[in-house]
Amino acid sequence: MARGEHIVLNANSERGFTLVELLVTVAIIGILVAAAVPQYIAYKQRSFDARSKNDLFAVAVAEEAYYASYFAYKSCADKSTCVSTLPSLETSAGTTMSATAHTEYFTATTAHPLGSTTFTWNSINGGLQ
Repeated sequence: MARGEHIVLNANSERGFTLVELLVTVAIIGILVAAAVPQYIAYKQRSFDARSKNDLFAVAVAEEAYYASYFAYKSCADKSTCVSTLPSLETSAGTTMSATAHTEYFTATTAHPLGSTTFTWNSINGGLQ
C-alpha cells in the first residue's frame, strides 16, 4: 500500500462467524462435555473408594498395634471412637468406619458416602475381603 492510500471497507469485506458456525461449535463443545462428565464422576468415585480403602488398611495396622501392646483387639462403633481408642490411627475426611473385636481376630468396615463400595477387613480370613 502506497503512502496516503486509504483502505475502504464495504459490506463485502467485513467477515465474522455465521450463526451456523457458532451453533456447530457450541454443539461440538456440548458433545465433548457430555462425554467427559461421566468419566469425571467415575474418577471422583474411585478416588473416594481409594480413600476408604486406605483408611481400612490404617484401621488394620492400628488394631494389630493395639493387639501387640494389650493382647486383645479393640471394638469401636464409629470413626471418632476408633480414632480415640486405637493408637496412631489417622483417617481421611468423610469416611465412616467401625471395628468389631473378637477373641482372636477382628473385623472392620470403612466406606465413604460418595464412593461406591464398602470395604471389609477380616483378620482371620486374610484381611481385605
